[in-house]
Amino acid sequence: MRIAVACSILILLFAAPAAGETLGIAKTKPVAGPYVEVDGGYMVPYQMQIPGTKATLSMVPVPGGTHVMGTGDSTYQVTIEPFWMAKTETTWGQYQEFMQLYDLFQRFEQAGVRPVTDDNKIDAVTTPTPLCSRRIAFENGEDPQQAAVTMTQYAAMQFSKWISGVTGQQYRLPSEAEWEHAALGGAAGPYSFGDAEKLGDYAWYVENAEEAQHKVAEKAPNQYGLYDMQGNVWEWVLDAYVEEPSAKLSGKTLTVAEAIQWSSEPYPLCLKGGSWDDGPEACKITAKLGSDDEEWKTFDPNLPRSPWWFTNYPATCVGFRVIRPLRPLPQQQMIRYWEPSAVVTKLDVAERLKGSRGVIGLVDEKLPEAIEKAKN
Repeated sequence: MRIAVACSILILLFAAPAAGETLGIAKTKPVAGPYVEVDGGYMVPYQMQIPGTKATLSMVPVPGGTHVMGTGDSTYQVTIEPFWMAKTETTWGQYQEFMQLYDLFQRFEQAGVRPVTDDNKIDAVTTPTPLCSRRIAFENGEDPQQAAVTMTQYAAMQFSKWISGVTGQQYRLPSEAEWEHAALGGAAGPYSFGDAEKLGDYAWYVENAEEAQHKVAEKAPNQYGLYDMQGNVWEWVLDAYVEEPSAKLSGKTLTVAEAIQWSSEPYPLCLKGGSWDDGPEACKITAKLGSDDEEWKTFDPNLPRSPWWFTNYPATCVGFRVIRPLRPLPQQQMIRYWEPSAVVTKLDVAERLKGSRGVIGLVDEKLPEAIEKAKN
């Protein structure tokens, strides 16, 4: 397997792959643009319209490799298979399409259409409730090309499950190891571009952002064509926040699945990349931030507090982007990538749904058709 990057980037637009073809896989070597050679073809960038919406999603290939996690005597290796990663952080233009499902799923519930049962619940998602404070969520703007912010890790996971359901492909949050591997772009670190002197060319951070969040993709991309991997907004990963890896991992070589540090608690969970309101240290590839539900939901008047939204700084600087692994997993194994591990979060979601303060709906490939019927 290898990656090649040309000066010009070729983006392919896919409505849907033809029969027998795989989205984002070219059978012949591209004449221009980045690609990753794999068995059976070449992973290439692609852009698709999210079914049932006006939003598009652009993905770029990231080669596999071995990534070192930890520092000093606590290092271990993670073997990473190739994957596609969203070229930018999830934008308000994309996320608000997901938010609109709240009203649509309520209509489905009231009409008894597409009911969620124990048999089909694996294909269902909960959608973000209406914002309890638009001022907080949008205090840094709501331009469709700005990164969406203030959502919880659970909400970001549900977004990835929604995209997966309507496209028939598997999207999810990256693990911490996958995120670092992609962010480095093949460089040694601590940034993909070398030292902090060049940070302003690649990132919106405290010294150049002028106290404001900016649109995605306004700075230079890294070597894989990924924008804003440093700065702009912090990005959710799947892992719990752990300051130092366990000594038990030292010297080991793990798969991505083995390396993910799943959390049994609702927080702290891990965020990467720094934000427009952070300095160079927070933007280093190895830097991370731990979430704090008690502090980040202080202004939430609900009990239980929202499983989908935060209300306080620094959550106004928190977003995410999705990845799509080259090799999909069986549907049953994907549950832990889309649903919370913490019992407390599961109970909060169940309580909100029970009290009709949340809504759940099916997100299979028939959803766009059902949405059109509901709108008409």
